Amino acid sequence: MAERLLARLKQKTRMARVLLSTHYATMLEYRAEIALWALSGVLPLIMLGVWQGSGAAAAAGISASSLNHYFLATFVVRQFTVVWMIYEFERDALEGRLSPFLLQPLHPLWRYVAAHLAEQATRVPFVALMLTVIALVAPDLLWWPGYSRLLIAVVAILAAFSLRFLLQTIVAMLCFWSERAAALDRLLLIPYLFLSGLVAPLDTYPPGVRRLAELTPFPSMVNFPARLLAGESVDVARGFAVLALWCALLLPPCLLLWRAGVRRYSAMGA
Repeated sequence: MAERLLARLKQKTRMARVLLSTHYATMLEYRAEIALWALSGVLPLIMLGVWQGSGAAAAAGISASSLNHYFLATFVVRQFTVVWMIYEFERDALEGRLSPFLLQPLHPLWRYVAAHLAEQATRVPFVALMLTVIALVAPDLLWWPGYSRLLIAVVAILAAFSLRFLLQTIVAMLCFWSERAAALDRLLLIPYLFLSGLVAPLDTYPPGVRRLAELTPFPSMVNFPARLLAGESVDVARGFAVLALWCALLLPPCLLLWRAGVRRYSAMGA
C-alpha cells in the first residue's frame, strides 16, 4: 500500500514538473507580451500619485510612509494575483480545443493553473526590474519587511491567487451555457477594484462601505496580503482563516458547475 502511494506521488510530481516546465517554456516565448502585462499593472502606483497629490492621506490619518508602503505592496500583490483563465477557457470551449483535454487523465483545470504559475515565474524579472527603477527614482518608497513577514506575505499572495482563480473559474464554467461569459468577469472587475483595497486602503472607507467590503472575498485578494507585505499590524490568523473559508465556499460550486458543464459539453458532440 505504501509503495503504491509512493509510486503515485512520484508520478504526480513528475507530471507537475513536466507540466510546469512546458508552460514555462511557452511563456518565455511571449516574454515581450508578459512585460507589457506587467507594465499594465501599475494602477496602484498611479493611485499612490493621486493620493500623494491630493493630501487625502493626511486627512485620513495615514502617514506618508505607510501610504507608500501600502500602494507599493499592492502593486506587487496585483502582479502575482492576475487571473486570465476565463479568456483562455472561453476560447478553448468555443473552438473545441477542450475536447482532447477531457480525454486525458489530467484534469483540464490543472493546465490553466500551471499556465498561470508559469506566467508568474516569467513575470518575476520584469517586476524586479520595475522595482529597481522605482528604487533609483524614489529610494524612500522601498523597505524591507523582514524574512519572516516576507515569507508569510508570499504564502498569502499564493492563497489570494487561489481564491481569485476559484472565483474566475466559477464564472468561466458559464462558458458551457453562454458564449459571452467573459463579459460577466468584466462586471466583477468593478467591485474588485473598489472593494479589494486596490485603489484605496480599506481603512479610509466609510464604516458602512468597509463592512460591505468585508462581506465579499475581494479584500482577501489584495488588502490582506498587501498589508502583510507592507509590514502593517494585521491579524494574520484571521486573514488566513477568511481566505480558507472563501476557498472552501467557492470550491464546491466550482466542481458542481464543472461536472454539469462537461455533461452539457459532451452532449453537444465533444
